Amino acid sequence: MVRFVGAALTLSAAGACDGEPGGDGSTSEPVGVGDGVVDELAARCPGAKSEPIVLATPTGDIDGSLLLPAGCSPFEVVLIHAGSGPTDRDGNSVKMVNDALKLLAEGLAERGVATVRFDKRGVAASTAAGPASERDLRLDTYVDDAAAWVELLAEDERFRGVTIAGHSEGALIGMLAAQRSPADAFVSLAGPGRPAEELLREQLAVRLTGPLLAEADAILDSLAVGEEVAEVSPELYDLFRPSVQPYLLSWFAYDPAAILAQLDVPSAIVQGTTDIQVGIIDAERLASAAPASQVRIIEGMNHVLKAAELEEASQWQAYFDPSLPVVPELLDGLVEWLGEVR
Repeated sequence: MVRFVGAALTLSAAGACDGEPGGDGSTSEPVGVGDGVVDELAARCPGAKSEPIVLATPTGDIDGSLLLPAGCSPFEVVLIHAGSGPTDRDGNSVKMVNDALKLLAEGLAERGVATVRFDKRGVAASTAAGPASERDLRLDTYVDDAAAWVELLAEDERFRGVTIAGHSEGALIGMLAAQRSPADAFVSLAGPGRPAEELLREQLAVRLTGPLLAEADAILDSLAVGEEVAEVSPELYDLFRPSVQPYLLSWFAYDPAAILAQLDVPSAIVQGTTDIQVGIIDAERLASAAPASQVRIIEGMNHVLKAAELEEASQWQAYFDPSLPVVPELLDGLVEWLGEVR
């Protein structure tokens, strides 16, 4: 079930082309075989295909995948930005493979929407483009990269509009990139509505107890006022290691709700009811800050955009089983929304 807040959505994002039905149900005149247009039409209206795409930067290439739907260009294109950590273009990390973002891209292609997804700087095929030291990485590094991707796609004649869809931490990166680029629309997919420091406190309070929870709170207290912490227990090292603290400081500096309120392009907020990392409260906070946004609360969708119950076994399967599809209501809703705002 999908609950809608805002205007009803009825249009398709897929466009019509010469010789195909137009938006009013009419068709254009048949193309003459001898007038040279057939070859042009064939080039413009191929079958669905995936091809590599590269963003060249001064410090190395950022590699991505362009998935084009079958049919006639120009298409709407969605730039999909992955979440936190070493998450690759498909939504996977070394210890967690679910193909969530790959499945999202494939589902949109089936519905007539092109996508670009990419390995972030320093991740997977884009490892060589990463900073020499982890201490040099900042959230704004990712923001600038996303904005550059939008610039690249906006200049491509195969596309008529560029939407940024950011998942989890990628939502904050995406909305910041939308401010710095010619993006035409923005989508928050399970994106936090609170500063990261506040969200981390909430998540750690569920997972930690006793001295470790006290230490985590103390570290967050220091980072919240801009002070790094040199000594970190082994149990907390992956999250708070000294080399990643400059990145955390750059992340903590932003309030997603305040950023979304400043956007001057159409925006949508998508949140699942069985997400155990980001909650309905986050979607509500974003919606309060940007009341013109379309809000979609999808029943039974978890953080990796798949159907799951709140119980651990169901969540575990969704996070680690790439054969499970993303929720169809998500795909249908995104295409409907793109059709209305674009």
